Amino acid sequence: MMPIVVTPRGTRGVEWRRLPRPVMGVMFGLFHLVFAVFGGRMRVQGRPLLQLETIGARSGATRHAVLGWFPDVSSDSASSGSKRADSWLVLAANAGAAAHPSWFLNMAEHPDQVWISIGKRRIKVIPETLEGAERERAWKEMTSLASGYTRYQGSTDRIIPIVRLKAQEG
Repeated sequence: MMPIVVTPRGTRGVEWRRLPRPVMGVMFGLFHLVFAVFGGRMRVQGRPLLQLETIGARSGATRHAVLGWFPDVSSDSASSGSKRADSWLVLAANAGAAAHPSWFLNMAEHPDQVWISIGKRRIKVIPETLEGAERERAWKEMTSLASGYTRYQGSTDRIIPIVRLKAQEG
């Protein structure tokens, strides 16, 4: 299994307007509350959501992010077109910003401390960055299901990482 590979930061991308930390805290808190209540029915670009739990790269604190996910049609099952039930794919798009999202950097720093929640299930996962032909195959599949991600790649010169989150056995 490949580790998390952090590609270089971009030189251009979407600029985020910084809101005061207390405002951001309230907004994220409300979003996570809504996810806890309606998570199974919520969608982003038509994709179901999962809650990702990581450990902060600098703070060491538990961090949460709600992300759209895609079924994993891995290279070993691509010929049959079957989807793996024990892994999920997520894009570290950050809406096309030049910088990687914090959750991705947290995952790279602490790859052994990553969990996802889907519905009522909390699952410890092992993250890995897809590269080469496998990444290209996944990108085509993902953007065919949620074309808005194509716009994000067009906004930045950063390679948007695709991460497989595979359920840890045992």
